Amino acid sequence: WRGGDLDLEKENNAIKQFEFSKSIVISADKIGFDSLYAYDHLIPFFKDDIHKNIFECFILLSATATITKSIKIGQVVTCNSYRNPALLAKMVSTLDVISNGRMELGIGAGWYEKEYLAYGYDYSSHLERINQLDESLSIIRDMWTKKSASFEGHYYNLKDAVCNPKPVQKPHPTIMVGGSGEKYLLKVVAKHADRYNIFFGTPDEIKRKITILKDHCRNIGRDHKDIQYSVVLPCIITESEEDISQIVARYKRRDKTVKQYLDFLVGGITIGTPEKIVNGLNQYIEHGVSHFIIQFKDLNNSILKLFKSQIINKL
Repeated sequence: WRGGDLDLEKENNAIKQFEFSKSIVISADKIGFDSLYAYDHLIPFFKDDIHKNIFECFILLSATATITKSIKIGQVVTCNSYRNPALLAKMVSTLDVISNGRMELGIGAGWYEKEYLAYGYDYSSHLERINQLDESLSIIRDMWTKKSASFEGHYYNLKDAVCNPKPVQKPHPTIMVGGSGEKYLLKVVAKHADRYNIFFGTPDEIKRKITILKDHCRNIGRDHKDIQYSVVLPCIITESEEDISQIVARYKRRDKTVKQYLDFLVGGITIGTPEKIVNGLNQYIEHGVSHFIIQFKDLNNSILKLFKSQIINKL
């Protein structure tokens, strides 16, 4: 589920969009999904969607925390550049209390240049944004685990910053670092992450990145087994293959063929019948992936129930 992927353009009704999101969230919680995530974007990142509604990530998750009971809540992934790390630590800590220990922090270096410039953020170099992320994660962990935090870095400085309340989860909420860079980003993952996440990665890409990440862990003396692996995957699930082409045609971009769109959707590895999707997910599991963030297309409560009974319960 994600807040900005609903086809409500004709009504242009944000209230109706939020009500739909609430119903999906409540259903996912009752059905027994493990977790739900929202994108941390200020504007949609597809040209055709630029004028559609997209809710602010943390405000949306704050509302979600109060209407759910057991499902974990996270971001895929927070843009480090958009919030001071000490403030972000405070926000997640507060939400962990509100949700009674169900918050996760998904975070990355940021990538969407148009969004940065539209909202007045400085879009620095790729390496500089990764270095900022590195400093931020040191600050966030200290804010969560120490009585007070002080930090002097190249980008951020703190002096006796207090973060109360502390998170409910001990030693702290899960830190999931997302991104695809292998030379620099994966070094930050090796240093800080409890979980590594890649967006729309193929099984071969996952295998390669895990191999590189293991090397980075070895170089700093960290056990790579301490890091979980996750992937964001698009999903269209139907009980009949005949329905797939019709659904794909409805969602594909105007400048793409159905085949091109399926190629974008990770080759269609999780597009189709439950049996096909289980086979696709097993390809990732073979490489050590234990956590799947599913971006559903054509989402409704029936789709959630079908996925839970025919996919989750059979893996």
